[in-house]
Amino acid sequence: MDARLNIFGNPVAGQIIKHLSAAGRVLTETTVPESTMELVRLRASQINGCGFCTDMHAKEALAAGETAQRLLLVAAWREATVFTEAERAALELAEEGTRIADASGGVSDDVWADATKHFDEEQLVALVTNIALINAFNRLNVMIRQPAGDYVAGSFG
Repeated sequence: MDARLNIFGNPVAGQIIKHLSAAGRVLTETTVPESTMELVRLRASQINGCGFCTDMHAKEALAAGETAQRLLLVAAWREATVFTEAERAALELAEEGTRIADASGGVSDDVWADATKHFDEEQLVALVTNIALINAFNRLNVMIRQPAGDYVAGSFG
């Protein structure tokens, strides 16, 4: 399978990805645990059907020390006992933020209130931005049908 566009060889796409990636690097300077950020990226990518990002973020999480058990359970996090309450709040925020067009009113007050119990304002900015960025990358990759499966952890780091 070939992508519809070569985003890695196109100068305009390269500039766009460079700037989106730069915004993502700012998130590493926040106090939200990187494991939480990767779980959020993985869950949004699963919802959006982005094989490239699902592959990438599962491999990045594994390389950073995340367990296979937790990664395998991200899609069923509500029934899983392996996530903290803060991670559960972040995953629920990611789901509602990703499904924003499906939810009347976007992210519900209850989901937002739960997130505020676990994260301060700076962390909420980081989580919301993380969700927005991964959704942008997911949409880009899904539209161009970027192939999945060959990503090597650390390739974009």
